[in-house]
Amino acid sequence: MIQAIAFYLFAIVVIGSAAMTISSRNPVHSVMWLILAFFNAAGLMVLVGAEFIAMLLVIVYVGAVAVLFLFVVMMLDIEVAQLRAGVARYAALGLALAVALAAEILIGIGAWSAGGLKVGQRIAPVDTAVPNIQAMGQLLYTRYLFVFEAAGFVLLVAMIGAIVLTHRQRGGVRGQNIGRQNARRPQDATRNVQPPIGQGVQL
Repeated sequence: MIQAIAFYLFAIVVIGSAAMTISSRNPVHSVMWLILAFFNAAGLMVLVGAEFIAMLLVIVYVGAVAVLFLFVVMMLDIEVAQLRAGVARYAALGLALAVALAAEILIGIGAWSAGGLKVGQRIAPVDTAVPNIQAMGQLLYTRYLFVFEAAGFVLLVAMIGAIVLTHRQRGGVRGQNIGRQNARRPQDATRNVQPPIGQGVQL
């Protein structure tokens, strides 16, 4: 009973926050609703026993992707009126994509209800006493160790490439002189003055 209540609670909040993400007029509010949707989706993954996916949703999507979206939106100072100006032009394409996704979901539900797909027999048997994260860790660091290391190496190369492409020399920028900063005395940086009443301090 408690699991059914938790499922419907998480599902309702996920659907509501997803709707608010695409309907909110403020981009910052949209990102906040997206973070709420990720948290509740992680709750749904915990209910079905997929703790690893729930951890990925919280750490990767909420802790990195959604926060990055929030910083980008706040730094770019996006004009909401300009974003809303092109909605009508792409409304037909968006509606077609929504219909296609809904059709795929209905087809998937129908295929699952019809039966005949015995996916569980194709995977390696896992002891029920072993936690989900421990089983995935044993598989990643034994059988798929080289593939896992190769994926990490690809991400490392991508990170270094992004740093190299964005790091460039800029002219007309005053450099930092650490020696001059360390040699600066406190008495040279501040002045103790007593201006008359009603008059300011002239620099």
